[in-house]
Amino acid sequence: MFLGTHTPRLDDKGRLILPAKFRDELAGGVVITKGQEHCLYVFPMPEFQRIAEQLHAQPMTNKAARAYNRVFFASAHDEVPDKQGRVTIPVHLRQYAELDRDLVVIGASTRVEIWDRQKWETYLAESEGDFADIEEGVLPSSL
Repeated sequence: MFLGTHTPRLDDKGRLILPAKFRDELAGGVVITKGQEHCLYVFPMPEFQRIAEQLHAQPMTNKAARAYNRVFFASAHDEVPDKQGRVTIPVHLRQYAELDRDLVVIGASTRVEIWDRQKWETYLAESEGDFADIEEGVLPSSL
């Protein structure tokens, strides 16, 4: 499980050093792809394969599933982190997420998310007020 917030920087070659606490779980390979709200999702390979199986189970006649699959898989980039825990973020994904040098990398349970630092701060400012209200619809009432 990925937890926490980290603030690395992109180097001049578009590489990101993964947070140390995430490296062991990501060492076997990652898939980086477009996420919602213009962030990037980073999945360990087994988790990406699990999601891919679920997506493949959707019927080809489902228009929304076809559209999602196209974007999700076409934008995906697989890579194995180097010895320093670095991964290269391809230009098309950096452009999609509008990544500059200053980033925020968050643990989001079964995936890691990469955000431009300013976009993350804006997202938090806009959504933190709704956090308590969202709980009712997301968490079971038995908690």
